[in-house]
Amino acid sequence: MADLVDWELAERIAVRAAGREPLADSYLADSLAADFEELTALAEELVEAETGLRSLAGPARGQVTDRAGWVRANISSFQRLLSPVTDKMSSRVVGPGAVVMRKAAAAEVGMLLGWMSGRVLGQYDLLMASGEDGGDGAGDPEHGDTVYYVGPNVLALEKRFGFPPREFRLWLALHEVTHRAQFTGVPWMREHYLSLVDSMLGSASVDPMVLFNAMKRAITEIRAGRSPMADGGIAHLIASPEQRAVLDQIGGLMSLLEGHGDVTMNRAGIGHVDSADRFARVLQQRRMSTSGFNRFVQRVLGLEAKLNQYQQGEDFIAEVERLAGGKDGIEPAWRGPSWLPTLGEIRDPEEWVDRVRLSEELVS
Repeated sequence: MADLVDWELAERIAVRAAGREPLADSYLADSLAADFEELTALAEELVEAETGLRSLAGPARGQVTDRAGWVRANISSFQRLLSPVTDKMSSRVVGPGAVVMRKAAAAEVGMLLGWMSGRVLGQYDLLMASGEDGGDGAGDPEHGDTVYYVGPNVLALEKRFGFPPREFRLWLALHEVTHRAQFTGVPWMREHYLSLVDSMLGSASVDPMVLFNAMKRAITEIRAGRSPMADGGIAHLIASPEQRAVLDQIGGLMSLLEGHGDVTMNRAGIGHVDSADRFARVLQQRRMSTSGFNRFVQRVLGLEAKLNQYQQGEDFIAEVERLAGGKDGIEPAWRGPSWLPTLGEIRDPEEWVDRVRLSEELVS
């Protein structure tokens, strides 16, 4: 059975759409590989000291890539991520129209990845971390797994805003290595997250009525003065009630992880990244200043909702620490899936703290 997406075509389109950053060929790029190799190792030490989370996958590897390299690394991830949907829909798409459908899907995926490749700075790819897709050393305890840095995009920001390069690179490494620690230092986290994603995508419906009902919901939201895609883009809009419940679980988890990532990045960088406040302020302004077509794309893809997760997660951790009397207040979240905060508890931290206290009393 032919795949629903022509992945080779998607890759070619994405690489072309990514374009090239002129600084990628300048002398400024010469220090990137050595810096990120060194600073990723330093970041791992600092994150472990701050959080107590020790990776079970061996040492992290920092790898600098260009936009085209980032695209190629993510094509396999997209195939893995979307396989529950593409496998189901492939059986429905047959005949002469199948070829057109595969190329149209490739164009959509390719343009999306090309667009994203010009904006991402760093990435820890947990989908490749198990080595199941044959990545270079991925999942091998001797080599660890890879944290990617998109060198041209890093250089462009450093030059545009006058960032001190090594400080900025360590600051980026701290954030990505924290995410790696969350998924490889908490033994159950990766499988739990992927099970949620698989559950959501595996229940995806190919019934045209799903889209019709989604349009009805969108019209209702617009009439009520709300954005129909504010909660998570088109995925949340077309999701069934069961899928939206899973999306809320994912939203709660990602708010926790993103907030914890930002808090850890800033605390672990004390004494090492003096410009951290400026970096955070500039990147926040950069995100918020997005307008026009880019703002529309962010909203459709749910990236706007994801940006909100950063602040919600930081606010949640700050309030939990206040209520629990210190940094150890967040520790129960790493005990198991049932201890994770829900999206409602992210927005009402006291509710989660009360639930944790009750659970601990019952256990004792």
